[in-house]
Amino acid sequence: LNRSAEFARAKKANVKLLMEAGEQGKVMVRNETTPAEVKDGELVLETRDGQETIKCDRIIARMGSAPPRKFVEQCGIEFTSEDREAYPKLSPAFESTKKGIYVIGALAGYPLIKHCMNQGYDVIEFINGNSELKPADEPILEAKFAGLPNSRSVDEWLEFFRSNVTILNDLSPLQMREFMLDSEPQSYRRDDVIFEKSDPGSSLFAIAEGSVAVEINPDDPSITVPIEQGSIFGEVGLISGRRRGATIKAAEDVIVVEISRTAALKLQASVPAAKRRITQISTERQLLQMFGSGLTKEDIAEVVESSEILNVRAGEAIIDEGAEGNDIFVIRVGSMVVEKQIGGKPVFLSYLPAGSYVGEMTLIAGGYRTATVKAAIKSEVIKINGDAFKKVLDANPDLMRKAKKEMASRQDVNAFVEAKKDSFSGVVDMYSGIANFLVDNGIGEATDVLLIDENLCVGCDNCEKACADSHEGLSRLDREAGRTYAHLHVPTSCRHCEHPHCMSDCPPDAIHRGPDGEVFIDDTCIGCGNCQRYCPYGVIRMDKVPPKKPSLLNWLFFGAGPGPGEPDKQWTADNSDPTVEKPKKAIKCDMCAGIKGGPACVRACPTGAAIRVAPEEFLTVSKLEAEDI
Repeated sequence: LNRSAEFARAKKANVKLLMEAGEQGKVMVRNETTPAEVKDGELVLETRDGQETIKCDRIIARMGSAPPRKFVEQCGIEFTSEDREAYPKLSPAFESTKKGIYVIGALAGYPLIKHCMNQGYDVIEFINGNSELKPADEPILEAKFAGLPNSRSVDEWLEFFRSNVTILNDLSPLQMREFMLDSEPQSYRRDDVIFEKSDPGSSLFAIAEGSVAVEINPDDPSITVPIEQGSIFGEVGLISGRRRGATIKAAEDVIVVEISRTAALKLQASVPAAKRRITQISTERQLLQMFGSGLTKEDIAEVVESSEILNVRAGEAIIDEGAEGNDIFVIRVGSMVVEKQIGGKPVFLSYLPAGSYVGEMTLIAGGYRTATVKAAIKSEVIKINGDAFKKVLDANPDLMRKAKKEMASRQDVNAFVEAKKDSFSGVVDMYSGIANFLVDNGIGEATDVLLIDENLCVGCDNCEKACADSHEGLSRLDREAGRTYAHLHVPTSCRHCEHPHCMSDCPPDAIHRGPDGEVFIDDTCIGCGNCQRYCPYGVIRMDKVPPKKPSLLNWLFFGAGPGPGEPDKQWTADNSDPTVEKPKKAIKCDMCAGIKGGPACVRACPTGAAIRVAPEEFLTVSKLEAEDI
């Protein structure tokens, strides 16, 4: 049982061995799972989809450990901070603040035996006077820093980033070297765009020199908010898996380090101070971005200080209809659904993706909670103290007006449903059923999903044929498979999840997120099948790579191969040697990345039955009102 989505601290080779043991049936690996209770030979698990109970004979608990800090300090060695899991201060030669005492291995910040042996060798060489000895990773780091302005040695660059970036202050020299191997230092000139609003991306950026500007209003690029040296940006994509929330430009010449999602997770897992700082900044930044109205971090300091981050199980409510309370909840990871009891039945009102907030109505208008808000999938929320936020509202009239305007739109939805409950109860029930059905089928964590309106679908299978034509004869979707509610069908096609399950357990790192947000599998796939096993929606399959089809001209002039729209099965069968075992690779929808015009399945549908949508654009009861049901 691994409580995270990835093995952030584990060595890739060890993760690969673990996954291979899983393939052989020796071990079952469960990510995003924690034990909740042991009873009567059973173990109750908290999973991303709710509670589950499994048979249990024995339990081995990985409890963790911390070094004997008191003993180390009594030796005269200083630590980087007061944090329980902080590391000793070390020189580039691993000498501590107590002259003559060197620290290697886990206490230096990296517990692998091979690193400990290498450090031990280096320390002996330093003691023997070999001051010219360079670590094995020196050439790699030199190449990374070569494109930056100014001339510095590797050690000078490492210290430059460590001392100038707040979240890196507590890293030891060895940790800094390991960290930079997984990260990319970059420089930008004034007014260069680092990324744009709605770009996909899960990396984190840290500013080592200079500053950047955040564009608040896309219609007026002159309105910006600065982020100064030492801070971070891009944390929303890292945490929620959603697209970038704003455009970021270099306000002046700037040097940053782009931290991959893997490196950021590892940093937070191994350096508690870095995790706390990232959490604080991300909370502060998310509140400022959402509420806007000219607020500064000083304005919301008390709100941030009194807030807390809660983990919410799938199906668990954060707000209950009819309950008291004035706290506000900001969705940090995952998504929520809003329901209201109408005629004794829960009616779906809206879907709230990561980045949304809820709960302001009772804070402003008073009274009791008007709807239930519960997690569509395993989520994280920021719980904001209502009294602290009320002070901010009272002190900022513009913010109060904005909050009242958004509250009014939600009150309109409530009033609309109430007004239609008798005359259009059947339609409202149907829409509510469709919305709940879609959430149950993974829309809650999707960023892009294929839907088919069966009232329009004529069963021509053009969508499958077009998909196959665009992907070496292997269709990425099965139109008939999947589940249907009323007239809406969800075929087996990738949802391109916020935090893809398939991506976390790929030994060769063959699964990536592309420039348009698509999750795709590259040619380094080894056919291990881990992604297929871990996808909860059955949209990945293992298939043999077919022989290359002849060109269109060969088909046109010589009749070679299948023509456009013709099935490839016979061609594949006729041109494959049955005595040779063909390697398999993972096959899944890639949103037709790189193909002009977008997804072929949508373009090929003659009736418009096939559509690709983001859930927040689809799952709202206001669609009913817009359609004048």
